[in-house]
Amino acid sequence: MMNQQDEQQLTVIGRAERIDLPKQGISKVPAKTDTGADSSSIWGTDIRETSSGLEFRLFGSDSEFYTGELLTFPAEEFEVTRVANSFGHKELRYKVKLTVRVNGRLVKGSFTLADRSSKTYPILLGRRLLSGKFVVDVKAGEPLLQEERKKRARLREDLKETRG
Repeated sequence: MMNQQDEQQLTVIGRAERIDLPKQGISKVPAKTDTGADSSSIWGTDIRETSSGLEFRLFGSDSEFYTGELLTFPAEEFEVTRVANSFGHKELRYKVKLTVRVNGRLVKGSFTLADRSSKTYPILLGRRLLSGKFVVDVKAGEPLLQEERKKRARLREDLKETRG
């Protein structure tokens, strides 16, 4: 149980926020807050392990946040982890530590690299990053309402087609 002093140190965020990756010079990336997810995830492309470490690019070339910068993490600065999605499907992913700014608060957290090209939000903020730093108010933040509505409409259309 948190005491009053601990609660005052928590930053309020919404179910979605625009976050910054200051070391990469990338700003205002939409991120979904997911208290049901253990770890955080970020869209990574061109991911490959080399003799010098792990190389990858953030986001995809069709993303407005793509810079094309090749990031390199030496062997001691990344790991491979097993991630299970909400359906129980498990996969191996690379995990790196990145510094992000969430609602004005600078934090360093672990992010798994995943293909999030089909997701509404290119970044997912999980419990490990949120714990002890943030409290989530689902009415707050900057959700991508228009994109979420479009996705729901496409899903309804797909369901109509499958039902005949």
